Amino acid sequence: MTIAELFNAIQRGEDSLHQFKMNITSADALAADMTAFSNGAGGRMIIGVDDDGHIAGLSADDVRRLNMLISNAASQNVKPAINPTTENIMTDKGLVMLVDIPSGINKPYQDKNGIFWVKSGSDKRKATSREEIQRMFHKANLIHADELTVRGATEADLDLDYFKMFFQRRFNRSIENEKMPLAKILENMRLMADGLLTISGVLLFTEAPCFKLPAFIVKAGAFDSTSISTTNYADNRDITGKLEDVYRQTVYFILSNLRHQQGGQGFNGKGIPEIPHEAIEELVANALIHRDYFVSASIRVFIFRDRVEIISPGCLPNSLTVDNIKSGASIIRNPILASYAYNLLPYNGYGSGIIRALEKYPHIDFLDDKELNTFKVTMKRTLI
Repeated sequence: MTIAELFNAIQRGEDSLHQFKMNITSADALAADMTAFSNGAGGRMIIGVDDDGHIAGLSADDVRRLNMLISNAASQNVKPAINPTTENIMTDKGLVMLVDIPSGINKPYQDKNGIFWVKSGSDKRKATSREEIQRMFHKANLIHADELTVRGATEADLDLDYFKMFFQRRFNRSIENEKMPLAKILENMRLMADGLLTISGVLLFTEAPCFKLPAFIVKAGAFDSTSISTTNYADNRDITGKLEDVYRQTVYFILSNLRHQQGGQGFNGKGIPEIPHEAIEELVANALIHRDYFVSASIRVFIFRDRVEIISPGCLPNSLTVDNIKSGASIIRNPILASYAYNLLPYNGYGSGIIRALEKYPHIDFLDDKELNTFKVTMKRTLI
């Protein structure tokens, strides 16, 4: 970095990628800052500058001590270890040290006390909520939400007849011929662990998933307006049941609240919905399978006079973008759920669902809202 570039960076002030330090003496405090940068997009510490951007400068002894402190903190106080780089720049006001911390490739990182630090604006904070820490592990492909066990959910909660029919359809053999107990079969299918059903097991095969996972339902409303109204609605319901039931009921809810055209059918025909049912099926299946189950929130389906919205908890994972998914790219957020879904829903796991939906009905918009941590699908209603 040139002196001019340094001065420009200092004049812009602190932000999520730049942090000023007069000096550093604590390895623990340094490790917390480096951990936060590593868990985020990376960044640069500028040492020898106060919070107001005034250059105080460092002595040669400071630089020697800081290099040792940074090396030790990066290898011993940050887990897993990181590899920051340093650069010294002499200015007319004194020596300044730059410490570059790249975005980590082995996230999530923690300090030696087991604390996960994340950036919060120009500062940092502890990641304290269970959901946030789980999402960090999920982004690193270390855990998936659909494999987490559900407290109090045992094989006694299964709809056994339903599970037997699925097993027969999936594996082309009867479960009664298996030479192992039901619990072992469920464990082998990764639907149970440590005697408890996983989120996948509960959502797919229990009698009433909403008793164990009350947030994972679909909240649906139809309004005779272009915005949400608590009084002026045509239909309103909470959709619960097994994943297959929720899928079918959600599709029916949308179709039953849309306009239909005869389209050459007879007088008693059901008519053709203004939005093709194939597009609706693809988008509902996509929402149920790919939503973020680390987030304790419901999928919301809103039917307005001019559009239909499906709002899923969780933005697109990792580096996936709207343009990516419209081109067929996909990242499987819930691999166990997805692996069994194609036996129950119109889902094949090839990443082609969005493409098929757009082919059937091009009037679809997608919004990946990082701030609200949601993904919204909007189907415009053309028969207004």
